[in-house]
Amino acid sequence: MRIKLDENLDVGLAATFAAAGHDVDTVIDEGLSGANGPTVLSAATTEDRLVVTLDRGFGDGRAYPPGTHSGVLDLRLDDQALPAAQVAVDALLRAVDLDTLASCIAVYRNGENRVRRPARD
Repeated sequence: MRIKLDENLDVGLAATFAAAGHDVDTVIDEGLSGANGPTVLSAATTEDRLVVTLDRGFGDGRAYPPGTHSGVLDLRLDDQALPAAQVAVDALLRAVDLDTLASCIAVYRNGENRVRRPARD
């Protein structure tokens, strides 16, 4: 899976996703620091990347309907420090095939992953 790591996540997590075989870039590396959600999501969609973020706004299916972008994974972490975030992401990567999140909005919290998929025609 191609991933765009949002600026609100420690860039150290890029290595965690990359070690699991994912192609990762970051909002910071792309020069999008401070950009609003629609701009970040548009850039990610243009590059066919799943946005991984802590920003709960990305989980709003009315603002970002599933199927209109390449996908969002909203991490709801009680502890956002890098060591705790790495533990949570490691657990996520063992439990969830990120490829199944393409075009979806997923919210991962405490080992549980809720997914909103695109509407079927």
